[in-house]
Amino acid sequence: QVKLVESGGGLVQPGGSLRLSCAASGSIFRPALMGWYRQAPGKQRELVARINSIGNTDYADSVKGRFTISRDNAKATVYLQMNSLKAEDTAVYYCNTYPDERWNWGQGTQVTVSS
Repeated sequence: QVKLVESGGGLVQPGGSLRLSCAASGSIFRPALMGWYRQAPGKQRELVARINSIGNTDYADSVKGRFTISRDNAKATVYLQMNSLKAEDTAVYYCNTYPDERWNWGQGTQVTVSS
């Protein structure tokens, strides 16, 4: 079974940046599609960005132009560069395969955008 470990979150002011990492261990990192998801308090988890095996990406409208997803297959790691952060980006961020979310969810990493 694959274990997912997200990191890189924190408290940042509006307009600031963070870079999240998601490391997968326990299996060969082969899924065609990986996604970053987030869950804000009282809301359902939503897909923020996805990336396929050759680096093609897609983003939720709410983060388009501000977030960039990337992956390093050799390191079994997916990244999310988040710029121009807004208060509404506050959430716990997770990664998993897309769309089947086949691996157990990690603990996530908290992102809080506040002045």
